[in-house]
Amino acid sequence: MIRSIRSFLNDTAIVGQEDNYAKTFHYFGAGAALLAPQGVIYNEGYLSIGDETMVGPSVCLTAGMGPGQTMLSNPVVRIGRKCIIGRGSHIIGHWSIELGDEIQTGPYVYITDQNHGYEDIDAPVGWQATKEGAVKIGSGSWLGANVVILPGTTLGRNSVVAAGAVVRGEFPDHVVLGGVPARILRHYDEARGWVDGAPLNG
Repeated sequence: MIRSIRSFLNDTAIVGQEDNYAKTFHYFGAGAALLAPQGVIYNEGYLSIGDETMVGPSVCLTAGMGPGQTMLSNPVVRIGRKCIIGRGSHIIGHWSIELGDEIQTGPYVYITDQNHGYEDIDAPVGWQATKEGAVKIGSGSWLGANVVILPGTTLGRNSVVAAGAVVRGEFPDHVVLGGVPARILRHYDEARGWVDGAPLNG
């Protein structure tokens, strides 16, 4: 009985384009859904969710440090069409996070465009000035469970990031990344197909 009630409540709490709440977003696409229970979501006017994109349960989507903050760009977080964002993931934007179309993530992926500095050795790291770096994930890519995408990362189209990888830097289309820090494990070569290691010019 309790399980049935919980299932009913979760179905009822799914947010779709026709819900009043969806209208508070910068864009909330046709066929898009925020599954229940939703995680922390604030500054919705700076968040864009593409058509037919599904945001899983307990996903946190935020722009800025707290509700009501005025941001310098809009949208701050843009998720493209037909994406699937895995359960418990966090997409925390301050300047620019852009996910292309048809991206899928496993659970508990963390994507941010801001980190604290640590240069002042006498000040607690958490109180030091922050640094932003735009993040862009190419269309068609897959991010495995527990992947961390750090500020300044650009990932090309149709790429794979192995579970648990910590990614920072610029990477071309059609690569497989893994490790901490992430490196190119395989890449696609037009003449040879999939090849181990990074491309010679990469």
